[in-house]
Amino acid sequence: MALAINIRADNNSAAEIERLWDQVGAFEAAPSMRALGYRPHFTFAIYDGSAIEQQVAWDAMLAAVVGETQLRIEFKRIRWFEGSPLVLWAEPVVDSALARIHRAVSAAIDPAHCRPHYRPGAWIPHCTLGTAVADERRNDAIAFARAFDRSIELTFDVVDCVVFPPVRIIAEWRLPS
Repeated sequence: MALAINIRADNNSAAEIERLWDQVGAFEAAPSMRALGYRPHFTFAIYDGSAIEQQVAWDAMLAAVVGETQLRIEFKRIRWFEGSPLVLWAEPVVDSALARIHRAVSAAIDPAHCRPHYRPGAWIPHCTLGTAVADERRNDAIAFARAFDRSIELTFDVVDCVVFPPVRIIAEWRLPS
């Protein structure tokens, strides 16, 4: 079981990303994001096993968002992480609040406890659209990503701490508007 701290869009603005989930799901053997039962989000850190106690992670998340309000994040590109399976994700327009929160979490909990891709210097802010693009649909998925020419905006309004799999919210707090 793993533990993650996130910020999620728990409102109607999430519908745009969720529609992209459905489009990207067509490139997967089974749509991965709807299966999570969890809203569009950014993950700041993932800790495996018992590396970090839940309360420690939650306290770090709450401290990281002191003074923060709901984040309006714009997306203009779809990108991908290479590998098998290919992962598609929405790239946020540069947002200093996301970086600030990530830095605060990393300062509060030794990043050595965190999965390598979420450590300072490696973390790439992303809103996942699909985690399991089928190898035979890889080229189609990349063409879809390259053809994306819209701008969408979501309001990320809830921070939380979850355990997975399956995703189970263990603590959450709504950011002020």
